Amino acid sequence: MGFATDAIHVGQEPDPATGAIIVPIYQTSTYVQEELGKNKGYEYARTSNPTRSALERNLACLEGGRYAYAFASGMAATNALLSLFKSGDHVVAAHNLYGGTFRLFERVLKNFGLTFSYANTTRLEDVEKAIRPNTRLVFVETPTNPIMEITDIAAVAGVAHRHGALVAVDNTFMSPYLQRPLDFGADVVIHSTTKYLNGHSDGVGGVVVLNNGSLAERLKFLQPARSRTPRRCSRTSGSVRWPRVWVASRR
Repeated sequence: MGFATDAIHVGQEPDPATGAIIVPIYQTSTYVQEELGKNKGYEYARTSNPTRSALERNLACLEGGRYAYAFASGMAATNALLSLFKSGDHVVAAHNLYGGTFRLFERVLKNFGLTFSYANTTRLEDVEKAIRPNTRLVFVETPTNPIMEITDIAAVAGVAHRHGALVAVDNTFMSPYLQRPLDFGADVVIHSTTKYLNGHSDGVGGVVVLNNGSLAERLKFLQPARSRTPRRCSRTSGSVRWPRVWVASRR
């Protein structure tokens, strides 16, 4: 199907209970189980929710990925991705990152033993020089926010993979309509859905999209474990309410 058809239909199947053509807002914290350990695929809202699942299926399709995991914000999505790595691991990041990402790397994650180097990812030689034996990830933002620098994703992926590192691309400013980083060799795509994927400045969210099954299983575990999933919750938790997930899915 074409992009427009996928955007409208994937993850938007009629509600099986009522036949409603629009995915409802499942505003519930828990689900009835038929017996101990037997459910209809949902048991607790922090773990999974049909409204969130619909959005995740839609965004995975649009990015050409097999798996997608929605988070309360783009920063929560980035934090979850970086939680896949451990103390002593090294990350090469674009030198012109979104300010929130830079603060997360420098003022939070460094405290947990991750190390970061910053390179001009528009210059392959700079990326090559920044890579170390313990480099596990090359984190690219293209176009960058707000300078709009452009990185050749395929070329950077070639360098990173040659050294055994993963490549993550923040695709927020381009959107999958204009660019699908997985098609160019990236391993992971991140979005702040707050921006172009939502489009109307009325919802905050984030998503991670990927194809690697083993990485996906680890992210699936982290999604509820870090409690940064979009769900109905108290105002103080920093998580997004279900109506905002629904709003994002309607774009």
